[in-house]
Formats: sequence, C-alpha cells, structure tokens
Amino acid sequence: MIGCKGIPAFASQGGGIETHVEELSTRLVERGHTVTVYVRPYANPDRKTSYKNVRLVTIPTIHRKHLDAVTHTFLSSIHALFTRSQILHYHGVGPSTLSWIPRVFAPWKKVVVTFHSRDRFHEKWQWFARAYLAFGEWTSVHFPHATIAVSHSIQVFCKKTWGVTVWYVPNGVEIPRLHPGTDLLQKFGLEPEKYFFTLSRLVPHKAVEDAIKAFAQIDTDTKLIIIGAAPFNDTAYETMLQKLAQKDPRVIMVGRQIGKELIQIIANAYAMIHPSRSEGLSVAVLEAMSYGKMVIMSDILENLELIDHSGVAYSVGDVKALRDAITWLLSDPAIVKERGIRARGVIERLYSWKSVVERTEAVYSSLCG
Repeated sequence: MIGCKGIPAFASQGGGIETHVEELSTRLVERGHTVTVYVRPYANPDRKTSYKNVRLVTIPTIHRKHLDAVTHTFLSSIHALFTRSQILHYHGVGPSTLSWIPRVFAPWKKVVVTFHSRDRFHEKWQWFARAYLAFGEWTSVHFPHATIAVSHSIQVFCKKTWGVTVWYVPNGVEIPRLHPGTDLLQKFGLEPEKYFFTLSRLVPHKAVEDAIKAFAQIDTDTKLIIIGAAPFNDTAYETMLQKLAQKDPRVIMVGRQIGKELIQIIANAYAMIHPSRSEGLSVAVLEAMSYGKMVIMSDILENLELIDHSGVAYSVGDVKALRDAITWLLSDPAIVKERGIRARGVIERLYSWKSVVERTEAVYSSLCG
C-alpha cells in the first residue's frame, strides 16, 4: 500500500487515508494476507518494521508541503517493483499519478487505486497543485487495473466524466459495544450532553470557522469543542480559528486527540457539527454516527449519502442556516436521540470494517483470482 503518511494513524498525525490504510491493512493480515505499507520517516521516527503484523517500509521523502507525497510515492513505487507483492494499492488521486511506474516496469503486478476524494477542491492548494490533482483524478481511473471509489458520488463522477465503471468500497468504522465512560471529560471542562463538537484536520476546506460563527449567534450555555490540529507547518488557518475562539468562552479548542480522550469526547457529546466544503467520505462522521450521535452537516453530496435520515443537512457555507439547525436541535433533545440511534443503525448496516475488507478482497480477487 502506497500513498499514506504512515500507520498507526495517530502516530503519523494522519487523517482519513491513514485511518483507512491502518484498518484495512491490519484486517487483511488477520485474514491471511501478507501486507506491506510504505511509510514516511517523520511518521515512523523509531523505524519500526511492523505494526500488528503489517510490514512497514520506511522510505525517504522531501518533507515539504508540495513535495512530500510525490517524492515518497515515487521512491516507494520504485522499491515496490523489486518486491514479491502481487498487488500495489495506491491511496489518493495524487499518488495515483505515479501508478504508471509498475504498469510499465512490472506489468505482471496488478495495480489498484482508491479514489478517496477530489483533493483539488481543498482550499490549501494553489493553481499548479490543483491542476496536478485534477490530472490525478484522470490517472486514478486510467492507470490502474482497478479503481475503488469511497463514495457513490465519486463513483458516479468517474462514470459520467470518463465512462469508466469503478468499484464502490466505502470507508468503515468499528462499531463500539461499550460506553467508554466520562472520567476524562473533566480535564477539558466538559459535562456529558452539554457540548457539540467538530473533528477534522484544521485546514480551510473543513470550514470550522462556520461552526464558530454560527455558535456565536446562539444564546446557550452549551459548548462547542474543536478537535484537531493543522498539518505540517501550515498553521495560518488554525491561528485564525484560535482568534475566533478567543472571542467566545464557550468555544474550546482541544487540539489533536487520540485514544480514550477522543472516544469519550465523541461518545458523550450532544451532537456533531460537520461544516466541510469538500470531502471524500468522512471517517470522523462515521465515528460519530457509530456512537449514536446525530450530525449536522453541510449538504455536499459526499455528506448527504451518509446520513440516510439520521442527521440534518444545511446549505454549505450558510452560517445562518447552520445557526438555525443548531438552535433547532437544542430545542428538541428527543429528535437528537432518535436520529442518533438511527445513525448507529446506518453504520451497522453499511459501514462496518468487516464489509469494507470483504469488498476490497473481492477487488483483489477479480485481478488475481
């Protein structure tokens, strides 16, 4: 597997792709496969060679915003040519631009690309990066032997734009069976059911400022918890959010959280707010839904296909509409609970990791028998 920063996801400060690769690779190993994940030096400072029986290969990279992924993918692709792997699985449209390397130099290997999101719409990129990522959308469906889309909207986009039929395999989430407790909430100044939360990397297209601005217009003692941090050294957006948050004592930025702290914040929240302007298929939303949390989300297609009447959508970028949605949920705890229960049911039916792994295996089997 090529294209992620590293696993485990929390150690690499990764996002949805890192979580996806971690969960998929470790479960494939449990099912008898031999799996290698190429990782970056800063994501594996101890140079570990395995994680839960997944082989880790640390490959150098130029650790700069615009060069990190492409240099690591290039060197990983070259290294993978000389391995015994039957399948090279690239994750993301950026890494897919180099998936021609094994097609040309190791044609006996099978190449798979997972199209995780339309990254060119992420606001951190300038025109050249956007053009390259647009090219990556084309390469995602034309270079590999098989392409996987993590959402139906991406699957439809590939069909309508290029006439290519791709596989649909969504992101997954582990279904929690026990409540994680409340003992760690006090360190954040929180009480169960007395706060909303957002969970994402702090980058512009996640639009976390919309949640803060909407909250500022509501008369309530309920808090808003912002979970996440900026990637790399690109902290301008996070700094802007901090300035906004300082104006409202109800808004608490808790930084990046992992483990039991994160789980307790999610499990004890009143609801989640997800104002993103661009997504693939949000793992953060899946996690919230798995804990029976109703989600207020922007109405981009990738979000709408998740909720199945279990959440509430508002027009993306419309702060007043978001304010009204939050106000409505504060006035109706019964519907919040009812739709939260429905949300968990959606996850159990459609987004379990067991289903994701089985579908991915079907893609591999179609290529290798």
